[in-house]
Amino acid sequence: MTVEPTEPASPAPSDFIRDIVAQHVAEKRYPKIVTRFPPEPNGYLHIGHAKAICIDFGIARENQGQCNLRMDDTNPAKEEVEYVDAILDDVNWLIAGWADHCLGLKAKGAKPATSLVAGQTDYLLTAAAPGTPAARLEPFFASHYFDQLYAYAVRLIELGKAYVCDLSPQETDEYRGAPDRPGRNSPFRDRSVAENLDLFTRMKAGEFPDGARSLRAKIDMSAPNMWLRDPLLYRIRHTAHHQTGDTWCLYPLYDYAHCLSDYLEGVTHSLCSLEFTDHRPLYDWVLESLSLPRPLPHQYEFSKLRPTYTLVSKRKLIQLLNDGVASGWDDPRLPTLRGLRRRGVPASAVRRFAIGAGVTKFISSTEIAVFEHAIREELNPLAQRRLAVVRPLKLVLTNLAPGEVLECTAVNDPQSEQPTSRPMRLTREVFIESEDFAEVPPPKYFRLKPGGEVRLKYACIIKCDEVVKDAAGALTELRCTADLTTRAGGPNVDRKVKGTIHWVSATESFPAEVRLYDRLFTVPEPDADGDFLKHINPRSLEVVTARLEPALKDAAPGQFLQFERLGYFVVDPKDSSSAKPVFNRTITLKDTWAKAGEK
Repeated sequence: MTVEPTEPASPAPSDFIRDIVAQHVAEKRYPKIVTRFPPEPNGYLHIGHAKAICIDFGIARENQGQCNLRMDDTNPAKEEVEYVDAILDDVNWLIAGWADHCLGLKAKGAKPATSLVAGQTDYLLTAAAPGTPAARLEPFFASHYFDQLYAYAVRLIELGKAYVCDLSPQETDEYRGAPDRPGRNSPFRDRSVAENLDLFTRMKAGEFPDGARSLRAKIDMSAPNMWLRDPLLYRIRHTAHHQTGDTWCLYPLYDYAHCLSDYLEGVTHSLCSLEFTDHRPLYDWVLESLSLPRPLPHQYEFSKLRPTYTLVSKRKLIQLLNDGVASGWDDPRLPTLRGLRRRGVPASAVRRFAIGAGVTKFISSTEIAVFEHAIREELNPLAQRRLAVVRPLKLVLTNLAPGEVLECTAVNDPQSEQPTSRPMRLTREVFIESEDFAEVPPPKYFRLKPGGEVRLKYACIIKCDEVVKDAAGALTELRCTADLTTRAGGPNVDRKVKGTIHWVSATESFPAEVRLYDRLFTVPEPDADGDFLKHINPRSLEVVTARLEPALKDAAPGQFLQFERLGYFVVDPKDSSSAKPVFNRTITLKDTWAKAGEK
C-alpha cells in the first residue's frame, strides 16, 4: 500500500464560492451542504477534472456536508462501462483518505461521518493512517432517475411548457436562428396537450426512428440567450444503455437531466465550469417550471484549470493516440489522471496543485512548473533514496583486488526524524554516469576528469589515473585509484573534494529499462497556432538501459523512489516484471526547463 505524506495542516482555501457557501451555512439556508461531481462516462478524467473534484469534495468536506459522484450517463452512444470504471477508480484514487466523511450515501464499508474532527484542515494531505483502507466511493447514475425524469417531462407537457417537435436536427438548427437574429417558432409548437402526451408516450414505446421526433421546452425563440430558444429535452436513440439495457429508446438531454438529477439528490450547490454560465437560465427554468418543493439547487461557475505545456481537449488527446504520439490513455506524458498515476505522481500533489490554482471567474493558464514543484514537494519527504546509473560508464578501481568488496552504508530516508540505512558494497568495477566524466572539462567542472578527484557517495574519494579507449577512439572505461583512508571510519574521512558522484557496483547491480519522461510539448500554449503536433517534444520520452543497485530488486509498483542526483522514479505498474523491470521517471530533481531557458 502506498502511504502519502503527513504534514502540518494547511490553511483552508478561500474563494468567492466558499464565501457564498459560508453565508448560506450562517443563514442555515439548507439542512446540509450537498455538492456533486458529475462526469459523463465517455472518456478518461484529466488534470482539469481534478480541480472540479477538489472543489466539489472540498466544499462538502469543509462544511460537514456530502458530495456525490454522479455519472451523467444520458447519451449511451458515447458512453461505456470502461469509462465508468476508470472514472470511479481515478476519483477514489484522488480523494482516498482525504474526504471519507463526505462521500455521500453510497460509500462502501463505512457510514459517512457526520462531522469533522475539530480543527481538521488538512486539505492537501491524506488523513488515512498507514494500512487503513479508506471507504470506497460508489457512484450515482443519472440513468437511475430515468423514470422520474420522464414523469417530470410529462408534467411539463401537461403544463403547456413542452411539446413534441417533428423538425429534423438540421431543421431545428435552422429554426433556432443566430445570436444576431431571432429564431422561428416550430410549426409543431402549438400542438395540444393531448396530442403531445400521446406522441411522447409513443416515442417512449419505440414507435419512431432516431431523429424523427424530439421533446422541446416551450420558452422563447427570440431570447437573446440561444439556450432558451425552445431547447431539446428528449431525443430518440435506439441504442442500448450500459446501465438500463434496452429499457429505454428515449434519452434526456444534459441540460434537462442535470438540474433534475441535482434536485433529486438534494444538491444545494451545483458547481460548474464557466462554459455553463449561459446554461444557468435553462437550469433554473426547468426547476422553476415544475413548481418543485424548495429548496432548489443553484448553479455556480468557476474557471477551468488550464496548465501550460499540455492539452486537455479530449478530441486532441484522441488525435495524439491515433497518430501514435501517445501509447494509450495511461501514457505517462498525458495529463490524464491515469497517466499521472502511472508516472508516479502522488494524489496529494495533484490536490495541492488543483487547490492552489484557486477558484476564480477569470480564464487564465497556470504554469506547469507550479505542478512540477508540487510533485517535488510531496515526493521529497516520502521517496526512499536509491542509487542508479542511467547512462553507465565503467570505472575500475585498480587498487582493489578482483573479488574484493568494501562494505559501505547508504541512507534511505534523510528527511526522516529517524533515518534508516542499508548496506552498499563497493567492488573493483563500478558504473558511474557518463555525464559525470569529461575528458576536456568546461570551466568550474567539479566532477571526474583526467587527474581529478571526486567522492563516490557513501564510499570514498577516487582519482582518475587513466582513460581507456577502443581502436575507434571511443571511451570504454576509466582506471582510478580509491583512497581507502577517506571511507567512513578512516583517518582522512573529512578530506574535502568539490565533487560527489553516485555509482553502482558493476558486478552486483542489475540492468533495467528506465523511461525518462519529460513535458510533451516544447511551448507553453501548444495549440495557440492551431497546429499542436508540430510542438511535440522529441525528448518527451527517452528509453535507456540503466544499472540499478540490488536494493531496487524489491521495489514494488506504487513505491515512491528517488534515484539520487537523478530524479523521482516508480516501477511501471503495467509493463514491469521480475524478469524485465521497468522504471518510470516521475520528475527531475530540479526544474531543468527553467535552467535551460525553457528549452
